[in-house]
Amino acid sequence: MKITDIITGLNLKVVSGHNGLSNEITGGYVSDLLSDVIGNAKEGQIWITLQTHQNIIAVASLKDISAIIIVKGLVPEVDTVEKSNIEKIPLLSTEMDTFNIAGRLFELLR
Repeated sequence: MKITDIITGLNLKVVSGHNGLSNEITGGYVSDLLSDVIGNAKEGQIWITLQTHQNIIAVASLKDISAIIIVKGLVPEVDTVEKSNIEKIPLLSTEMDTFNIAGRLFELLR
């Protein structure tokens, strides 16, 4: 499934990283601990987090994560947005909390 399908299916807002919107999604990962994501996330997954600092882009790039969903309407820092555009990793936003967006993502990917 493509990121654009996820955006439509979950009514997500694209914050940045528009050049990566054709990336494929192979699954999802939920964590707010960067070390956990480094140790356990898989290539092609979409990552759900409440983190907004630029280190999320560094971790996503390291793990070849296809996109990041930031929950609860939190706004990424300016340098995070800039890094997202450079790395072509879409930053997506939702007003939903982690529990609800993860459940809806799971249903969509099934």
